[in-house]
Amino acid sequence: MRPAAEAAGLTVAAPTAPARTRRQLPTSPWLFAAPGLLVTGAFVLYPFVSTVVNSFTDRRTLLPGRFVGLANYRELLHDDMFWTGLRNSTLYIAGVVPALVILPLLLALLVHRNIPGITFFRSAFYTPVVASVVVVGLIWVWLLDERGLVNSLLETVGVGRVGFLSDQWLLLLSAMAVTVWKGLGYYMIIYLAALANVPRELHEAAAVDGAGPVRRFLTVTVPAVRSTMVLVAALSSVAAFKVFSEVYLMAGPSGGPAGEDTTLVMLVQRTGTGLTGRVGYASALSVVVFAVTVALMLLVLRADRREES
Repeated sequence: MRPAAEAAGLTVAAPTAPARTRRQLPTSPWLFAAPGLLVTGAFVLYPFVSTVVNSFTDRRTLLPGRFVGLANYRELLHDDMFWTGLRNSTLYIAGVVPALVILPLLLALLVHRNIPGITFFRSAFYTPVVASVVVVGLIWVWLLDERGLVNSLLETVGVGRVGFLSDQWLLLLSAMAVTVWKGLGYYMIIYLAALANVPRELHEAAAVDGAGPVRRFLTVTVPAVRSTMVLVAALSSVAAFKVFSEVYLMAGPSGGPAGEDTTLVMLVQRTGTGLTGRVGYASALSVVVFAVTVALMLLVLRADRREES
């Protein structure tokens, strides 16, 4: 049509192009990101930088403090409570992480099958996750108290009362049990998402080859969810090293008998709060907790990469 009109000497207007959108300003992406950046800067970056700076001062709650260099870190090396907290936090990792890597996987295998009523069990296993840690801690304190339900049952069967909350090591083990019990449902959900991506054909092929349930678990399921196990190990290691609420609720502010169940985070809270709190020393403790946490994650990731290679 257009060549014919031009041959006839007629002028044909070019079709109008759609209106172009306005050119974006170079700052437009930053305007969208500004609210999140402000929140992150105000509640993450600034407190972190402030903590690092305070760790080199002798600042107290009501006093600005002065620069003291590495004095706080040198004091850590001679502080018996620091070594007690480091020992307890390390033991917490050793006791909690293996359980939170293996038990949620077994629980996920149990509820992975689509059978009638399985939704109820999934919800029941996940309930402790959404429950308040304070409520959970108080419930376990009532259960394990000298006059609690567990000791009453033990006395009924002739075992006698056990000092779950008065013995140094039993109290720490009791707090570990609470942490594992509360975290089972959370990590179970992570494993369920991983199990959903495991091809059913692998299990069928292994079954045809004569592999039993245990062998299929070790040769099919575990390799398929190995990356998820590494993730769970990293998350649970960080959470276990920074444990506070469970031990605080069960051991009290003093950290159990003679403070022997104090963790590093409890020591930070005890040292840096109050009108006479040593903010500078508590900041140095916090920096050490952060450094150890980062080191734990790097070790887990390094071990995973070494195994892959």
